[in-house]
Amino acid sequence: MQSRSPAAARPGRPRSAAADAAILAATREALVELGWSKLTLGDVATRAGVAKTTLYRRWSGKNELVVDAVAELFDELCLPDRGSLAADIEGVVLQFAAILARPEARSGLMAVVTEATRDDALRARIRASIVDRQKGLVLEGRSRAQQRGELPPEADPEESARTVDLIFDMVAGAVVHRTLVSGRPADEEWVRGFTHILLRGLTAPS
Repeated sequence: MQSRSPAAARPGRPRSAAADAAILAATREALVELGWSKLTLGDVATRAGVAKTTLYRRWSGKNELVVDAVAELFDELCLPDRGSLAADIEGVVLQFAAILARPEARSGLMAVVTEATRDDALRARIRASIVDRQKGLVLEGRSRAQQRGELPPEADPEESARTVDLIFDMVAGAVVHRTLVSGRPADEEWVRGFTHILLRGLTAPS
């Protein structure tokens, strides 16, 4: 999935993709070293080698900046075509677990989720920038499985949307709990077992 620009385009000088990348990378670095509470936009600008005005033109505050820095990591996820629904799920779940194993992903995600419990606007930004974007992988995988005949088509758009939400919640919730809450590895054995149980629900007669 392609990365999105962190903020709406504004008139003036063209944006620098290199500056954007440096700022987001510096944000993740600062999260690991300093944590949410001590991270400042000024520190991020210094680490990225850009002027503070460059950063402030792109992000209005720390919340938006950190969410976009975390979202960029999850934009690395892609759905492999491994020939079957089970293999496809295993492939993307292993990718997801590998991203969550990175210190910058752990620090960033835990920080924004914690802050979002007290900030409705931040929660909405997480939903739009991370959750809704990654639901595209569920749509892609389900469509591919339906074309293979592994899953039945769903004619009701509302029911289809609910199914997508449930699949995403089960996958994301299980992997996040396994890796960040329980602190245990989502290795190939665990992923195979999880996929087996998930598929039993997806392919069971309605």
